[in-house]
Amino acid sequence: MIRVEGLTKDYGMRRAIDGLKFNAKKGEVVGFLGPNGAGKTTTMRILAGYMPPTSGSAKIAGYDVVEDSLEVRRRVGYLPESVPLYLDMTIYEYLSYMAQLNQVENVDERVWELLDMVKLEDRADSYIEKLSKGMRQRVGLAQALLHKPDVLILDEPTIGLDPAQIREVRDLIQQVGRERTVLLSTHILSEAQQICDRVLIINKGKIVAEDTPGNLEARLSGAQRISIKVTGDAGALASKLGALDGAVSAEAHGSEVVFNVEAGKEVRPDVARLVVEANAGLLEMRAAGMSLEDIFLQLTETDTMTEMKEQPAEVADA
Repeated sequence: MIRVEGLTKDYGMRRAIDGLKFNAKKGEVVGFLGPNGAGKTTTMRILAGYMPPTSGSAKIAGYDVVEDSLEVRRRVGYLPESVPLYLDMTIYEYLSYMAQLNQVENVDERVWELLDMVKLEDRADSYIEKLSKGMRQRVGLAQALLHKPDVLILDEPTIGLDPAQIREVRDLIQQVGRERTVLLSTHILSEAQQICDRVLIINKGKIVAEDTPGNLEARLSGAQRISIKVTGDAGALASKLGALDGAVSAEAHGSEVVFNVEAGKEVRPDVARLVVEANAGLLEMRAAGMSLEDIFLQLTETDTMTEMKEQPAEVADA
């Protein structure tokens, strides 16, 4: 349903996205993760027909987003991060109006169907101006689904929602994702783990990782992280472990030391020896997998810090 090849977008001298390449098929919920300014929103706007790329191509259901823009828009539902709503309309009036613009058949029936889906049927006559941010978000989601699009593009769909509303929206995304392609941008990494079939991690305009959440954790963690619980001085033990050959980092958190090791290095015998020598009182030592949050930070934070170090001092301070 979505096919992107070499997609690039420049804003003057700044390159927002750089040669992106990925696919997303029907029935798949794809998470689009990255730090602020990584290029997520720019990519989504291009896919929704909001702006053209500088180079490369993107197709929705076989239609090019530039050459067949109208056909693409018929097949895409788009929920931007800041939902554009007409505040002086009621929810029902707004959805009816948008349904007519999208040439939806049986407008009244479809509007009530969507109101029920997003749990707003009892607020149909409420003015949008009076709604909470969470309710406005649900109105925007209903609008994106009005014309039964093949592809649903959601930019931070749960922002501003309370925990109960977040769960409702997640369930809804999983429900609609069975019938269409969903591209979901989020900063909530646990959200991506729970509802996404696959995740794309983007940093500085380039995709740096792509796989299922489970496979990413298995590929990038394995036995590279060791958790050690002791009764003694965890801080002193962390300092000793950090000096071992193959050590990436060692940090003390209360009575626990989290020890990261280079791939392929077997250091547990050395760890056990150091614990005994330090008389630390070993309670537990186990391999600990990395969460999606750990992987995200590993793939994006290093480049960011390197970039800061390479800048002049006055720019880095700013």
